Parts: sequence; C-alpha cells; structure tokens
Amino acid sequence: MLPVITLLLAFAPALSQDPPNVILFLVDDMGWQDTSVPFHTETTALNRRYKTPAMERMAAQGMKFSQAYVSSICSPTRVSLMTGLNAATHRVTNWTLRKGIGTDSAHPRVTPPAWHVNGLSPVPDIPATINVRALPSFLADAGYHSIHVGKAHFGAIGTPGSDPLRLGFNVNIAGHAAGAPASYYGAHRFSQAGKQGKKEGSSVWDVPGLEAWHDKEVYLTEALTVEAAKAVRKAVEKQKPFFLYLAHYAVHTPLMTDSRFVEKYKDLHPREAAYASMIEGMDKSLGDILDLLDELDVAKETLVLFLSDNGGLTSYGRGGEPFTHNLPLSSGKGSAHEGGIRVPMLARWPGVVEAGSVCNTPVIAEDFLPTLTEIGGIPTPQQTEGVSFLKLLHGQKANNLLWKRSPRNLVWHQPNIWTNFYDRKGIGPHSILRRGDWKVVFYHDPGRNPRWELFNLATDIGEQKNMARAMPGKLAEMATILTRELKSRNAQRPKNKTTGKPINWPEESLPEH
Repeated sequence: MLPVITLLLAFAPALSQDPPNVILFLVDDMGWQDTSVPFHTETTALNRRYKTPAMERMAAQGMKFSQAYVSSICSPTRVSLMTGLNAATHRVTNWTLRKGIGTDSAHPRVTPPAWHVNGLSPVPDIPATINVRALPSFLADAGYHSIHVGKAHFGAIGTPGSDPLRLGFNVNIAGHAAGAPASYYGAHRFSQAGKQGKKEGSSVWDVPGLEAWHDKEVYLTEALTVEAAKAVRKAVEKQKPFFLYLAHYAVHTPLMTDSRFVEKYKDLHPREAAYASMIEGMDKSLGDILDLLDELDVAKETLVLFLSDNGGLTSYGRGGEPFTHNLPLSSGKGSAHEGGIRVPMLARWPGVVEAGSVCNTPVIAEDFLPTLTEIGGIPTPQQTEGVSFLKLLHGQKANNLLWKRSPRNLVWHQPNIWTNFYDRKGIGPHSILRRGDWKVVFYHDPGRNPRWELFNLATDIGEQKNMARAMPGKLAEMATILTRELKSRNAQRPKNKTTGKPINWPEESLPEH
C-alpha cells in the first residue's frame, strides 16, 4: 500500500495559471431530499416527488456530496461561508435582522448569551459583530469580479455588513439585511404593501433593487436569474474571472406558488404543491445558469457549486400539513439532528471534477472560503478554521483514507432559542460533535430529558436509537472532545435562569451511571 503522503501527492490538484470562474448557487431552506437527485444510498419517495432536471444534470456531469454540512439556521451558515469561521467562533449563532436586537424566543429555563446580533461587519468597532475580511475581498486579490445576487442576510439593518458592496462584492442585486422576501411576485412589487393590495408602504421584508420587475407577472426566482445572467455577461466581456454568489430567497417562506410548475403537483396537499413548484422554479434557475455558461463558452473554465443553507423547514406545530420532510433524516431547520444540518451539495467543473462521481467525505460551511481562495491561487487566510476540499474535487481516495485514519472533529454550536417549540425533536439550544461515524448532541437546557444524544450515523442515519445510556464510555469520550473544541473557540454559553450562571460545559454535565 502506498504511504499517505504518496497518495496525497498523487491526487494533488494541478491548477491552471488562470483561476477559474466560480459560481456558488445557494438555496434557502432546501432539505437534503427535496430533489429528484438521491443523496441517500437509494432513491426515496421524496426524490420521486420532486422534478429537478438541472440538479440531475449537475450530478451527472460532476460530483455529488452525500455528507455536506452547514448550520441549521441561515445567518450562521452565510457568515461561515463568507469568513471560513465556525459559528462558535464568529458568534452569529442565530438569524439577524434589527440592529442591536436579538431574535431569540423566550425559554423558561435558559437565557441565550450575548451573541453577535448585528452579524458580520467589514469595519471594526461595530457592536455585536464579527469583524473579519469576507470571501469576495480575498478573491479581489486574485483579480476576481464578484457579483452578489439575491439574499444577503449577513448583517443587521443599518450596519455596514448589511450591504454586500461593503463586504467586497463589485455588484449587489437585491441583497440587504432581511432573510426572506415579503412576496415572491413581481405583481406585488416583491413587497408587503403590494401583497396587501396597497400602492404605498414599505416593510423590512421588501426586496430592494428590482424596480424594473415591479407590477409584472414574474416570480422572484426568475427575476434574480435574469439579472444574474446580465451581470455574468458583463463580467465575461471584461475578460476577468468572476465569482457569482447567486443566493436565492427560494425556497424560504412565505410559501407562494410558482404558477409555471404547480400544475404538475396537483395531487399533493396545496402546501406541498406550492413548495414543490418553488423547488422546480429554483431548479430552472440552475439550468438557465448552466445553459448560459455553455452559450458564453466558459463552462470548462467555471466551477459551479450548489448548496442549501440549512435543512428543510418541517412542521413545528405552526398548524397545517408540513410541506417538507427531509426523510430519512430526522427533524429539520433549526434542529441538531441531521435534517437540520445535512444538505444537498453538488460540484461541476468540466475536465477537473469526474462526471457522475460521489464524495462521501464530510465537508462543512467553513470549508468553502479556504477552498475558493486556494482555487484562486490565494494563500489560505489566517482567520480560517475550515479545510479546503479542492483535493476532493480532484478525487477523494486520499482524503477518505485520511478521514478514516484520523477522524476530523466537526463542531456545531447554537446556544440560542431559535423557536418557542424548543422541546421538539432536535430543537433547543445545543452543541454537536461529529467524529468519524459518531455524533453527540448536548442540549444546554438543564430541564431537558434526555439531555444527551449519541448516534452512530453509519447504522442509524435517521437518529432513532439514542445510545447515550448504553455507551457511557463513548459518551464521555465525545463530551470531552466537544468541550475541548468549544473552549478552544471561546464559545459562549447560555445561562441557567434559576442560578444566573452559565450552563456547565458538556463534560461537566455528564449523567451519573
């Protein structure tokens, strides 16, 4: 057998002198199975429900990542993508909106810490922010022309981070502080007032910068795609490498039917049909972008990455039928379970990424910055906590070998109360460690039962068998590593409302046997 170093050299990428174009196609709240592309070991009923031919095309022409991870909530993922930092470090651990105001729900036993409610900031001395350089600023060092289209949600209203242009993007189309649209319909002017049938008025949810589409029968996803295509054409004319960050508002609520596709799903519950039409509209956008690359003859010089920012939103008691399920994964958005953090991911780079390949090595949101800077020929930023997956794009054998021999610690930290349904499966303030096939979840709620969950994902992907009591030794081992990882990041802890003191570290909270 070849030694590990020899294998790594054998699979080392040989970048061309000119950096490739990069497209990061980010979808909002799309579940792992909300596609006709199976990310599980077999095709599921959900795969048969959805129609996503463009995703099928990407999978056939590129690589499918079966174990891609993000945070379970949108802003933490987006800040990790832009900074290469874990959420425990950047402390944007819940979704952001209004300056200086947190978004946590009330909890009877736990108070959230003073997290960075104002998000990412490109300038120092903005209270409650993480001040580091963002991805497009680094890519500018390699001559990239960076284009932001769609949902930003990086910083609170009135802070520098709410404007993608302040983060290093050369173009911003429709990106601002809010994380959802007031309306998906151009006929509503993508606004709350238009949705209510009014001519005047505004809300924080109104999508800015799309006045040319107001009062027209167009869906937001389509309008953003057309604007992205215009911006890409201009970038190609400049003969500079471009970075397109196309971050759709879809398929986030409000559920609003895309009339172009809904007829195909008339046999589903109306909520599920609306959601399926939004999924297919998103997929058409992806197909249009891939067609554009062919038309401009730049497909071979362009890496396209597809990702969702968190798992699909399942029903947490809000009433009505759920519109997404994430099965066979457990739970969904906001959850510590796989349904909240494991998402669909695809990569296409003709001539580099092997067509029809599958990568089973776990990757996580903070890996994107070091990957894209390496692709651009830029030294790995000192701030990053992620690991470049460029070698995975060239062939995963050496990396899978290293994963098995020396398991990487993947860490999640959400000390917040995302929703008042905090007692549901996987929901509530928590920290997670995945190491190899083992995953441990620690809930910061002192009154929760069970407070610990231990799963072997190789045999229990649906997280149905909690082995915390049956394997106290493994639980203690994982708790010790999780505590070490959190302390090394100076992670904030919520407080116990009864004592007023921070919740104990995981290793200090192990059950007695």
